[in-house]
Amino acid sequence: MSASGYSPSPAQQARDAYRRRQTVLSVLVAAASTAAIGTLLAVAVTGAPGWSRVRDSFLDPQIARDALPEVLAGLWLNLRLLVCCAVGALLLGLLVAVLRTLRGPVFFPIRGLAAGYTYAFRGLPLIIVLYVLTLGVPGLRLQGMPPVLVLGGLALVLTYGGYLAEVFRAGIESVHPSQLAAARSLGLTHRQTMRHVVLPQAVRRVAPPLLNDVVALQKDVGLVSLAGPIDAVRAAQIATAQTFNYTPYVVAGVLFVLLAVPLIAVTDQVTLRAARRQSGG
Repeated sequence: MSASGYSPSPAQQARDAYRRRQTVLSVLVAAASTAAIGTLLAVAVTGAPGWSRVRDSFLDPQIARDALPEVLAGLWLNLRLLVCCAVGALLLGLLVAVLRTLRGPVFFPIRGLAAGYTYAFRGLPLIIVLYVLTLGVPGLRLQGMPPVLVLGGLALVLTYGGYLAEVFRAGIESVHPSQLAAARSLGLTHRQTMRHVVLPQAVRRVAPPLLNDVVALQKDVGLVSLAGPIDAVRAAQIATAQTFNYTPYVVAGVLFVLLAVPLIAVTDQVTLRAARRQSGG
């Protein structure tokens, strides 16, 4: 008997033992099936007629070791660009979403501009925005023109700001109108209502899709290499041109996956918590 005076009945003990056995059995079956499928895939790939040529062209260990320092240095640029662009896109998306929710005919031009921005940048391919800002804008030769890296980051912010604006707007509009009416009846202004009542709920509700867009942004920061900055992708391209081997691209891809794993894990955890909150669990 435990200190609290409670002792499980024999039936409860039998159920607990059955659950433990089922858990162990499930783990063993999952491990066995994973090992079997992995073995089949390995045999199918390594048994292909052209496997030796692919291995030499994409999986050369010596070339991977030689290219790793330069690719890592480029990845540090991608990481800094990701942080700056994610913050900028979140702030821009939130601003545009708030502007689109303004009421009254006097704000119609602002709502129209905000809607036009979201329609345009959600429809434009990112690569076109990058080319226009990094190749076209410098051709104007204006005074104080920012470097190409800044222009590439601006292209990412503008493009993803359009997506995030719609996510934020969906969250804002999901708040029941009765809460807005209650806040106004307490004497809160529209600005105070948005800040203290609407936005906290909206951001919490749309956190999972926001994090998914940040994960997508983490991959797309590699496109800035098209404008010339030496990031991980550009470093891999330079190493490939020197060795005539594609292993550096594989190294860059593996590093991008490792960079995305923490973001994906956080996204999955937030999504699971949101699902439990909605189901009352």
